[in-house]
Amino acid sequence: MTIRAAILGFGTVGQGVHDILFEKQQELAKLAGDQIEVCGVLVQNLEKPRPIKEHLFVTDHFEDILSLKPDIVFEATVGEEPSFTYLSQAIARGIHIVTANKVMFAAYGPSLLAQANSHVGIGYEATTAAGTPIIGLISKLMQVNQITGVEAILNGTSNYILTAMQSEGKPFSRALQEAQERGYAEADPSNDIEGDDAFYKLMILSHLLYNRQPDWETVPCEGISSLTAKEIEKAKRNGEKIRHVAALSFNNGSLTASVKPVALPSSHCLYSIEGVDNAVTVTSDLAGSVTLRGPGAGKRPTASAMIEDAVHILQNNPARRPQLSQ
Repeated sequence: MTIRAAILGFGTVGQGVHDILFEKQQELAKLAGDQIEVCGVLVQNLEKPRPIKEHLFVTDHFEDILSLKPDIVFEATVGEEPSFTYLSQAIARGIHIVTANKVMFAAYGPSLLAQANSHVGIGYEATTAAGTPIIGLISKLMQVNQITGVEAILNGTSNYILTAMQSEGKPFSRALQEAQERGYAEADPSNDIEGDDAFYKLMILSHLLYNRQPDWETVPCEGISSLTAKEIEKAKRNGEKIRHVAALSFNNGSLTASVKPVALPSSHCLYSIEGVDNAVTVTSDLAGSVTLRGPGAGKRPTASAMIEDAVHILQNNPARRPQLSQ
């Protein structure tokens, strides 16, 4: 039986999912147990030219996607709505979901996970560190270990800028321009450079680890745009590098979080993380500190995380197509 997949959104990540599903057809069929067929693509503007396979059904109405009865949807849109509504409706119909939408999932992930319960699979690895499988690592590590803290570089754009400023001596404006030219930063880069992107990812990790999030209003969130040359030079004189660190700390039931630039010594595990790479250090009571590093930006790393999630969901759902709710 063919596994039917729909793609919601056809920007950079949606295109990556589309391409990998066609490039890796044979490998994915072996892993998932059946051929994965893209049955439809949801877009905002039907008139915009896109590199979509000619035979594919393309629509700007989500109801049309639901009528195709997909087994799984890949959601790669932006913003909280209408993506939350789309995914909630999909879950209600027994459709598995895989998302890369960090803004939506930070706010509504707990609700979607509760709605899905155990009858629908949800993959969200791509919401946190693109191609770095931190969700999978934490899910395994947290079964016995008590996670006491997290320190992470969760935004590839800001890390690229900081690397250019510190390793190459470039001013912030030039480093940002380069990031935009290379496709690492959006035309409006505020979510990246002001810390919002890292904040949303940190809240997703918080719920995964502790089944709760700190009050968003109480979390200090500072970006990198106000960093001065003097601060960078001071860190260099001290043998330090400034990294944009998202941190969680859990102590005696108290949960705190922050996102801010931090000067790190050479002995720190995040000191050597350069360019667009992300890294997450998880500290636990039994395993100690474990650091995972990988690409934090780009079409294919993010899309690959979504594909891996989908394979995992399908491998753990022998029936492939869940029963639709009445």
